[in-house]
Amino acid sequence: MSSNNMLNNRKFRQLKVINSVSNRVIFTLTLLTFSIFHSACTRLPNIQGKGEEFLQGVWNQDSVAFSNKLSNYTKHHLKFTCDSVYIDFETHSKVNFYEDSCYNNGVWKEYAKGIYAVKGDTLIVGATFTHANYKQKISGCYRIGRYERNFLIKNKSADALVLESMSDQREIILSLKEKVTCVQKEL
Repeated sequence: MSSNNMLNNRKFRQLKVINSVSNRVIFTLTLLTFSIFHSACTRLPNIQGKGEEFLQGVWNQDSVAFSNKLSNYTKHHLKFTCDSVYIDFETHSKVNFYEDSCYNNGVWKEYAKGIYAVKGDTLIVGATFTHANYKQKISGCYRIGRYERNFLIKNKSADALVLESMSDQREIILSLKEKVTCVQKEL
């Protein structure tokens, strides 16, 4: 065997050993990483959250302050059940923002369904506009897509709730119409 062949043979064996060691190191590191992440994560139960006890129920906005002087306003009807929220909007408008077939003499309803959270004194709502049956709405009159709002909880009692929209500073004064008990459902 020539010295050149012997040298190439030796280099090949060294590469083979290095390659074998690096594969074992990579395999060991991958296994170690997987073990750390797997032990650090725990699977949450596949069930909806409990939400806030003081919100559980059906809340109505019976009137809107100065509604006779406003060019448009919206009354809110909210139902909180566990961590879910169902919202009915009844809008009154003296100005037509939509095509004539949607204007409906200046009174229309919209609906949204989603989840909420309370952080300190803030109610955070993340919902999607829906049809009246709370199935997702992807076209048609009025708003579609996401409804995401934050409200300052200005006052709360057993049967009254005062929210202030952080986007337009309008107050929403709600009264409890029906108490709801949270029965968590599977997701």
